[in-house]
Amino acid sequence: MPPEAAAEAREAAPLDGNGVPMLTGLEAAFFYLFAFVSVAAAFMVIAARNPVHSVLYLILTFFNAAGLFLLTGAEFLAMILLVVYVGAVAVLFLFVVMMLDVDFAELKSGALQYAPIGALVGIVLAAELVVVVAGYSFAPSLGTAIAQPTPDLAQRHNTAALGDILYTDYVYLFEIAGMVLLVAMIGAIVLTLRHKEGVRRQDISAQVARDPRTAVEVRKVETGKGI
Repeated sequence: MPPEAAAEAREAAPLDGNGVPMLTGLEAAFFYLFAFVSVAAAFMVIAARNPVHSVLYLILTFFNAAGLFLLTGAEFLAMILLVVYVGAVAVLFLFVVMMLDVDFAELKSGALQYAPIGALVGIVLAAELVVVVAGYSFAPSLGTAIAQPTPDLAQRHNTAALGDILYTDYVYLFEIAGMVLLVAMIGAIVLTLRHKEGVRRQDISAQVARDPRTAVEVRKVETGKGI
């Protein structure tokens, strides 16, 4: 949908008590459909006994979350979610789970000892959600007092507005986040790299330094006998 048409549709939509456009008709139906499937698939990610099924449910969750982004007009985030997370991360998880012979029954046997920590994290997340929902309910004006309000689609496309925020207002924080991820990746490789004895590896410097005296061995074989 062009930005002008999207802006006109948003202006024509009915408003709630806080002046926020409401979803109606097919948009509301698709919202509840995507939301329900997302929550159900997210629950099955942790409830499924087969790890391959968990990854497939995770992919389904990403697809429905992308649908929710499309309903809000954030098509760029929806495409990024599908390309990066579904096309790369989730598929990588799937191949790793299928290729590694991991005994998941043994891993799950000691999971109960982490139940108190998991419950504590769940309580903290639930409290944060309650604070956000309650704060918006008691102070509806908080939604309009944001630092970077969403621009009008007729004036500025949301992809361009997102680029302005990331690469103009928060460019240094964006670069720092990239450096942190790079350091974390290098640290993970260094910590997990192990050289096992008896494993043959390619040595480029040794191959380049070879000469005929070390590369070729002439042996005299007796008649009727092998090496």
